[in-house]
Amino acid sequence: SEGARSVERSAIWAFVPVVAMAPFSLLALSLLWWPVNVAFGVSFRWTVIAFVSTGLLLFVRPFQAAVLTPILGARPARPEEAALIAPAWAEIAQANHLPPNRYVLRVLPSDELNAFACGGHLVVVTSFAAHELTAAQMRGVLAHELSHHLGLHTVAITIVHWLSGPVVFLARIGFFFENVSQAAVQSFGQRSPVIEVAGQFAATFFKAVSWVFTAALRAGDALGNFVGHGLEFEADKRAVAMGFGPELA
Repeated sequence: SEGARSVERSAIWAFVPVVAMAPFSLLALSLLWWPVNVAFGVSFRWTVIAFVSTGLLLFVRPFQAAVLTPILGARPARPEEAALIAPAWAEIAQANHLPPNRYVLRVLPSDELNAFACGGHLVVVTSFAAHELTAAQMRGVLAHELSHHLGLHTVAITIVHWLSGPVVFLARIGFFFENVSQAAVQSFGQRSPVIEVAGQFAATFFKAVSWVFTAALRAGDALGNFVGHGLEFEADKRAVAMGFGPELA
């Protein structure tokens, strides 16, 4: 029925990047947990539980409105933006027998024409889209983004983004310490062969760590892009079934 969420086949395939990213996320968490455990004696099990529990908040509507929105750099629509977005969204909600406040609409300040759905209830359009699209075009865009939520496409996408957090952090730490090691070799290596050897070893080690996590991120992005085509087609099909095909086109 209209407005009902259903698990589409493409939404299941979207969990392939989740499965691929999970081992690297656990590895990154274990490396981040080790110094915390040494200092405070926190068990790895509770670290994983805290990480997973915090990730689940990404699907809670009040958390999305209060926390996820500013993290994304988005904001509530300004009056001139709401004048286009709100009526278009009201039509989409009515067509799907949904209350208009079921989902959280936000605007991302950007000069790009874009929109996306994330978490469990968040729909974001860029400020450029809010100012430049016609009312019909906005209906087509919003119908497409709502379709991502109704098809449960955003579940896997949100999870893989959360799993990528520790991986990104470890990759950045690795690059930082690689640069520090290289700088130490250049500054003090000529004075001491021991420092030069140790610095080169450290730089190589941190470069390898960064490469592993960077490769995991790139592989996850590639898998996400591959399965993402199916998600977009499914969202288009659902938007057409809503009756917004001409606007979407």
